[in-house]
Amino acid sequence: MALTARAALRRLSDLRWQYGGDAAAERRVLLDVLERRRLARAKDVSDLHELLCILYAYPDDRAVFDQVERMLRAFDRRADLRRHRDDLVDTGIAGTVIFYRFEAPTARWLAERWGQHLTIDWEEVDAERVARHLTLLSLAAECPGLDEPPLEGRAWLDRLRGDDTDAAFLARRAADVEAGALVRNRVYDELGLMLRLAPGPDTPSRSRARYERSPFVPQAEPMREGRPDLRVEARTPPRAIRFVSPREGARLIDLARESMVTRSRDLHAFAHAGPRDVRMIDGGDGLEFACIGVEPEHRHLLEAVYGFLILRNGVPIGYALASALFRSSEIAFNIFETYRRAEAAFVYGRLLGALVTLFGSDTFTVFPYQLGHENEEGVESGAWWFYYKLGSRPRDPATLRLVRRELARMRRRPSYRSSPATLRQLARQNVFLDLAGVRDDVMGVWASDAVGLTVTDYLNRRFGSDRARALRRCADEAARLLLSGDWRRFPSGERLAWERLSPVVLLLPGVAGWPAADRRALGAILRAKGSRRETAFVDLINRHPRFHGALTRLGARRGTPRRSRSRPTAEGAEIAEGINHGGHSAAEPQPN
Repeated sequence: MALTARAALRRLSDLRWQYGGDAAAERRVLLDVLERRRLARAKDVSDLHELLCILYAYPDDRAVFDQVERMLRAFDRRADLRRHRDDLVDTGIAGTVIFYRFEAPTARWLAERWGQHLTIDWEEVDAERVARHLTLLSLAAECPGLDEPPLEGRAWLDRLRGDDTDAAFLARRAADVEAGALVRNRVYDELGLMLRLAPGPDTPSRSRARYERSPFVPQAEPMREGRPDLRVEARTPPRAIRFVSPREGARLIDLARESMVTRSRDLHAFAHAGPRDVRMIDGGDGLEFACIGVEPEHRHLLEAVYGFLILRNGVPIGYALASALFRSSEIAFNIFETYRRAEAAFVYGRLLGALVTLFGSDTFTVFPYQLGHENEEGVESGAWWFYYKLGSRPRDPATLRLVRRELARMRRRPSYRSSPATLRQLARQNVFLDLAGVRDDVMGVWASDAVGLTVTDYLNRRFGSDRARALRRCADEAARLLLSGDWRRFPSGERLAWERLSPVVLLLPGVAGWPAADRRALGAILRAKGSRRETAFVDLINRHPRFHGALTRLGARRGTPRRSRSRPTAEGAEIAEGINHGGHSAAEPQPN
């Protein structure tokens, strides 16, 4: 008897993550059935899509890959997809609609490429709020009486936008406001727009997302089980790291943005990415990391931040965000839901190896949001135990006591699982993986926000509210102190970094008495912050112990308590592979 589409789908699901033996041959037969036949339910259509995505990233062989690629590229033309498209909104499947409150850079990116597909969902928007901002986005000649707009809000917007869609017009006009980038972005974000991205022939979708230049690597062997030794993995460098051209960098950034858009997310590092600071990292076994830097105008003051698009066989399977300062790194790590059983712990280990090579980090911290603090996805996935089982540990005494209590319960009752309430309590504090001993001058312990408060008090004492004069004077004084010449002649990114960091330099304890060579080296650090590649800033700090020590003392002056930082822009909780609700699964050994 011929297989029905439903039966073929069930069997293909049974084979999920099974490789070797006759799996490839059987999969090809099942795929052939599912390519030709319709599925009756929206859930079945979605399940087929996810199984195809898995096989796109982890194909048994070239024949399976080619068949899967053909099916995914034609997925929006399937009759069952078209029948159920209204039930598949926000799935990122080709042929379906996406709704999200994208931030300004992503909205502009969408408007530039797919403006005719981008509109406002007015049912989810405060129309009066939008109307109040229209005078900011119009030319003076278009609104001579600023007290009274010439038309009612939406009617005026329709008149202003011409042939553009409402969303495309607002995104583009906000980008033209005469102000700095941060202000322009804030003007757009204040509109509070819910955007609707309708499907088109080449609009972003998860179905077609793949980096074509990645090598084809089949999954011929069974998936690895167990957990890696992260201390070994972190000291194992990637197979290769190569810088890419700005054109190739722009293609990888587009793929990273597409991976976020199709999952209704935004990530600062991808939204503000710089195509001249992109490199590809070969993790082996078909695993790659596209390491993406941020444009100088949008970089953090002290820490260097990079986004990582995680690719397997060229298919995006997740992303990470990593900050670097003082040979330490903060990490946010997310394997996309479709691939969460696909060796997440091994991918994490390869990422640490890349960070050690890139940043020289020997301490890694995960902040509370990623563990589940004010993040229910992290609680549900048991993210806290994922990191604990891989060797990360809290330093907070109360949290350590709670961990010991939970471990004792697990030993007494093998079926015990930490409750959601306990997981929320555990997730209130950072966890750390220390490769070279415990230090306090690391991200998550050292209070960088205290530097900002110290700078504020200093500027108020010297300049009052005149911040423009303060910026010029501090930049000039820092140039003389660091023997760096005329900072106004530096390239734009370096000039910006110099202005931003100069008040910090003037406050460094004892800096005026440093040897000339150390002061010149500090000038190079400031310029590197705004250079093409921010890793140059990290490298130079790692080689300047005087600056490291002075900045550490400056941050410790006020003794401000370290607050838990939630970073919604990092999006998504880390995934606990094989761990349910924070406890241990029967398939995994208990933590120790």
